[in-house]
Amino acid sequence: MFVNVTDPVSRGLIASLARPGGNATGFALFEFGVAGKWVELLKQIAPEVARVAVLRNPAIISAMGQLAAIQTAALSVGVEVTPVDARHASEIERALTAFLRGSKEGLIVTSGGSTITRRDLIIALAAKHRLPAVYPHRSFATAGGLISYGPDLIEPYRSAASYVDRVLKGEKPADLPVLQPTKFELVINLSTARALGLEVPPTLLVRADELIE
Repeated sequence: MFVNVTDPVSRGLIASLARPGGNATGFALFEFGVAGKWVELLKQIAPEVARVAVLRNPAIISAMGQLAAIQTAALSVGVEVTPVDARHASEIERALTAFLRGSKEGLIVTSGGSTITRRDLIIALAAKHRLPAVYPHRSFATAGGLISYGPDLIEPYRSAASYVDRVLKGEKPADLPVLQPTKFELVINLSTARALGLEVPPTLLVRADELIE
């Protein structure tokens, strides 16, 4: 039984989400369509943004799926996307500095170990360069990031109990579909928005699950 695993099919843990096969099943962390929502949120909170740096680790298979969803969404709103590697701390700072050209730039941070472990550095760089940024998990917004949208990381652990119970009662993991997130959290850091000179639209304020002052 696994919980919060990104792209278990590409990682070879299961054959498919609907029919896992083998002895593993559980709960996936990410559904790639969410990445397209990050572009929409960035344009809503910072309408002037025309170029976006997408921070991701190219060595992670799931990063390609996230980037593809971002590029598709960005194309529909006329935003230019620049992938930025996030494998090393020095690489992140150097690449973001090279990306900067003017005042219509933003940042999208994809989900993955490389970005999560460098959360504080990424948030500090976004503040330093005054980049409106969208993050994949609530912890980024609570740590000072502008806005986050992503799955509730606790809910799958609660739901896993029912799967464990079914397996103990005789059902085979191979027959239990891997479930994707159904509950997502929108968190906005109002203090960071004010520091960037951004006015959060009422539509976002109403939708937010949490507002941080």
